[in-house]
Formats: sequence, structure tokens, C-alpha cells
Amino acid sequence: MTPTFPDISISTERLVLRPFDEADAPALAEMMNDELVAAWTAVPQPYTTADARAWANGKAASVRSAGRGIALAVTEFLTQRLVGTIHVDRTDWRVRSAEVRYVTAPWARGEGYASESVLAVAQWLFHDQRFERIELRIAADNTASQQVAQKVGCISEGVLRNAWIARSRTEDGGWADIRTDLIVWSLLPEDLEVLPGRTVDANGFAHPEWN
Repeated sequence: MTPTFPDISISTERLVLRPFDEADAPALAEMMNDELVAAWTAVPQPYTTADARAWANGKAASVRSAGRGIALAVTEFLTQRLVGTIHVDRTDWRVRSAEVRYVTAPWARGEGYASESVLAVAQWLFHDQRFERIELRIAADNTASQQVAQKVGCISEGVLRNAWIARSRTEDGGWADIRTDLIVWSLLPEDLEVLPGRTVDANGFAHPEWN
């Protein structure tokens, strides 16, 4: 029987990471049609409300039930507004490793939400699920996402040459595929030890400064 992650929610100082529901569909569709999201991810373009509804109503949950990982909506604790998504994928249960991907809504960028959610998932994987390795694979020119990896303490391991297809706007308003490299970042349990600007509580959970 294939192992699966539990059906959980994770809370941080400012965020709640929880399963998707149908009410997320309009905000999810708006987020996924953002130019930067379209450029650096493989989501279909245009991303319709029907696509978002299908994801929220079952496709996201199937990631967990199939044992591939877990996909969570990232919401503000106070407003419940959808600020992004985080996706644990390519889970290797024998090695206890997985890849983490994330998207942040345009209006929520620059607030440290991506790094806060990635760190929360990393702590959960390491402390609760006994994982030993997390990978982030980020397009070489996606500098904002590279900064998230650095902020949570990831180590750059190398380059996967010509390993991803990014997208760029064409003169007629469409999209053109562009080959690009991927930077591989990794995070191990010991990387969450105290770093400048970070404290660790009695349970071993790290708390960085988000500003």
C-alpha cells in the first residue's frame, strides 16, 4: 500500500496552510493567470475558473491520496484571503525526500509569505514526517524564487542544464516556450538550526524574521 501524508492544516504566525475548497476557485484562477506565474510554471494558459474549480474540488486532494505528496492553499490567518499555494511533490517514501513548489499571488508578494509557508512545510516534513531532504528546483532567471530558497536556509547544489521550459510573452500577446536551466536547492533537517535572524523554540521549530 502506498504511503500518504495525513489530511492536515498547518498554522504559522500569519498564515494557515490548509486543503483547498471550492471557494478558493476564483482567487486561484486570478493568481494562476498572473504573468509571472505563467512565465515560471507549467500551469495551462489561460487558467480558467473551471480549471481552478477542478483543482480545488478534487485534483489537489488526489495528490495526497495517490501518495505523490500534498497540495495546500496558503491563506492569511486574519483575513482568510488566498495568498498562494504550496505543493509537496515527487515524494520518495523510501529515501524520505520530496520536492516543494510554491506560488504567491501578485498582491501578496514582498511580504515574506512564500518563505514563511516553505519553512512551515519544511518543519512539518522534518519534525512530524521524519523526512531527510527537501528539494527546490527553480528556473535560473527566477530571482525572486531563488531569494526564497536562500531565506529559508537552502543550499544551492548545482545546475540542471536545459531542464525546464519557461514562457515569454510574444508580440501578439501569446506565449512562447523558452528552454532554461534549473537551479537545484536542498534543505536538510540540520539546515534549520539557528541562523542569523532566526530563533528556535522548545520544540525545535525555527522562527525567522520575515521583514
